[in-house]
Amino acid sequence: MPVTYLIKFDVVPEQRDRFLAMLNDLLDAMRGEPMFHRAFLDQDPESANRFMLYETWESHEDVLEVQLKRPYREAWHQALPELLSKPRDVSVWQSLRADIQKA
Repeated sequence: MPVTYLIKFDVVPEQRDRFLAMLNDLLDAMRGEPMFHRAFLDQDPESANRFMLYETWESHEDVLEVQLKRPYREAWHQALPELLSKPRDVSVWQSLRADIQKA
């Protein structure tokens, strides 16, 4: 069953550009994974250094056992303590419904 992760980041202001560059590289790599569904990155309109990442994967077990151990994630995980002003807030959700406006 697909699982969604809602991850909130409070970024050190001086690390904002590095954070975004590293996260964009990570998202680009994730997009090629067969178990990946989608990801959305949003910025808090009241804080240029607060972000929310919404990502959906096919399996929670695959994320824990395979995806988090991918080599392209290593530098990201090592850099997080320098990039963030406090630990990220991660919650796990299961989708019940999705509505997408068609063009």
